[in-house]
Amino acid sequence: MNTLLPFQAISEDVCVAPQLTPEAMAEAARVGFRSVVNNRPDFEEGPTQPTSAQIEAAAKAAGLQYRHLPVSPAHQTPQDAAAMARLLQELPRPMLMFCRSGGRSGRLYHLALQA
Repeated sequence: MNTLLPFQAISEDVCVAPQLTPEAMAEAARVGFRSVVNNRPDFEEGPTQPTSAQIEAAAKAAGLQYRHLPVSPAHQTPQDAAAMARLLQELPRPMLMFCRSGGRSGRLYHLALQA
């Protein structure tokens, strides 16, 4: 995939990325992603962080499935892992998950595989 999106593959059809903008959703669709999962709570980093609603609108306009599953950066609960496991079953792939740095999304993905 030739793109400027800063993502990293963590499995054959799941990638993680740092914070994405609404404008990045068209690029995500262009390079072949079919769904996006936002793991950041709104305003985690203050008022300049794009909201889930803004990203969701752009994702849907680009033809992507979108889900908001906000989780704590410090600790992901068994309930968080179970919710992510459901999304892994439900959403089309390739899937792009994001948070502040990509690390939280990666940890959540691996916890979901064990849920």
